[in-house]
Amino acid sequence: MQRVVSALSSDFSMSRVAMGLWRLDSWQMSPQDRLGFAEELLDLGVSTFDLADIYGDYQCESLFGEALRLKPAVRERMEIVTKCGIKLCGSNNAFRLNHYDSSADHVRASVENSLRNLGTDYVDLLLLHRPDPLLDADELAGVLDSLVAAGKVRSVGVSNYLPHQVALLQSRLKTPLVANQIEVSLLHSAPMFDGQLDHCQQNRILPMAWSPFAGGDLFTGGAETAARVRDCMESLHGELGMDAQQMALSWLLRHPSRMVPVLGSGNLERLKGALTAVDKEMPLEPWFMLLRAARGRDVD
Repeated sequence: MQRVVSALSSDFSMSRVAMGLWRLDSWQMSPQDRLGFAEELLDLGVSTFDLADIYGDYQCESLFGEALRLKPAVRERMEIVTKCGIKLCGSNNAFRLNHYDSSADHVRASVENSLRNLGTDYVDLLLLHRPDPLLDADELAGVLDSLVAAGKVRSVGVSNYLPHQVALLQSRLKTPLVANQIEVSLLHSAPMFDGQLDHCQQNRILPMAWSPFAGGDLFTGGAETAARVRDCMESLHGELGMDAQQMALSWLLRHPSRMVPVLGSGNLERLKGALTAVDKEMPLEPWFMLLRAARGRDVD
């Protein structure tokens, strides 16, 4: 599979499609099953695995780490992405409400905890999960730079940050922000028009697209927009030789920002089918036909 290499850091690259593990706790896999799942994806060329400290009621990192401990050499074949900065009410904490915490103490403690849970000495990419209204850019930049200098984090980025929020944090950092993970799909194409993907392209930041299938609504949702897109996909099926999943991914992969979609299924056969989209190019006019269906109007 193709890889996407960061123009900002020679030390960071990702597979063209990433595997999201936010539902790992619900897949009913044994540790050996999880290891086998990861190895099969690696053999398919998917080497980037996306996590967060809060996923699965704070359990998904441990579940993945449990699998990696069965075969430590597998760790060197992959890039592990994790996130911090959100505190969710859960079964093992006493938080009174869900809230953000981008303080140096919390970020440092979160990274140390992630390393323990994953059973690794470093994470390849640490993302700040959501913009915090109380973010102190100097304090946050200081801890991020120190984590990189210590080798505990190899690269840093953000998630769900708007361009001005990225610019603020980057203005204080020595380390480049190499990625911004944002929601992008045929049912959420706003980032192509509101400056988010323009900003990524301008600054050579790699966008990671979460929920590339709009949480499944693209295929099963009852909204008029989803129905229009499905009708368009059906009309293009014979011409393009792609199924709906492949079209949805190929549509994102066509974007010049070198977007990395983050898939979230535990069904390996479904993933194998979707991944063939990497080798299928979406022609220009069908790309705009899908956009027209998604937006409900022709281009201006």
